[in-house]
Amino acid sequence: MRKIFDWASALLRRGAGPPPLPAIHSEYAVGGREGERAGTVSRTKKPLGLILLAPLLLGQTQSGPKPVLIPDVSQRDIEIAYSFTGADLLLFGAILYPRGTAPAEGEKPADIVVVIKGPTQSVQVREKVKVAGIWVNADRMRYRSAPSFYAIASSKPIAQLVDERTRAIYELGVDSLQLSPASGASPEVQRRFDAGLVDLKRRGGLYYEAPGAVEITSGVLYRARLTIPARVPVGRFTAETFLIRDGRVVAAAVRPIEIRKSGFERFVARSAERNSILYGLVAVALSALLGWGAGAIWRRF
Repeated sequence: MRKIFDWASALLRRGAGPPPLPAIHSEYAVGGREGERAGTVSRTKKPLGLILLAPLLLGQTQSGPKPVLIPDVSQRDIEIAYSFTGADLLLFGAILYPRGTAPAEGEKPADIVVVIKGPTQSVQVREKVKVAGIWVNADRMRYRSAPSFYAIASSKPIAQLVDERTRAIYELGVDSLQLSPASGASPEVQRRFDAGLVDLKRRGGLYYEAPGAVEITSGVLYRARLTIPARVPVGRFTAETFLIRDGRVVAAAVRPIEIRKSGFERFVARSAERNSILYGLVAVALSALLGWGAGAIWRRF
């Protein structure tokens, strides 16, 4: 190696330019311990990398392609007018399997879970106690983001489909909702207020479960009906569909649903949001005018 560097230095001093690169490279790669060591390292890196990536490639080969959900809803836009008494939503769709065929009779069939969620809102829950025969507010807890509406339908009861951990991850079930309390409290107090919030929503028809409401035909087509109550809040809703097999969620899809007010109700709601002061003054003046008119009519008759 020293002879090569001396020869190159002598040529540069004579002005002959650098020696040809292929000649030096060939001598370095063939002769000398350093060249042999470098060649050994380059040859062993490739098999080592393949060995390290083999488990990942093997896992992808074994898992293979997964089924795909194609969901839809009967109404993506729901308008609330003065005569709105609720709506029935039909959620339907198909399951596309990789081979294009449904599971055989010996295979375990897949199950479907459909969840409709409303926009999150800040909610304050007050606990009442009876003191000297009078109900008074004793304690309270505020939630930063609680779903304003939650409905779930499934082909089987949720407890038979997935375990508790999976239910908590995907919020499958009213008892698995991830409520966000704004203040830190003991687990016992938080569970008590969570149960109170869920109970209030249940009694108002805003939280409910419908096990067995999803019908699956030939293992490919599914359908479910869920009811939207008249007291539903407005906003952007989501219809989530989950495909479950062997206790795991193997596919999921989401469709948006828009619920908004229309007609005179929409005008009143927009006026209250955009011109709150003017809306308040008009409401007070209208109330006073109606009260005076009712009194005048009563005195005359």
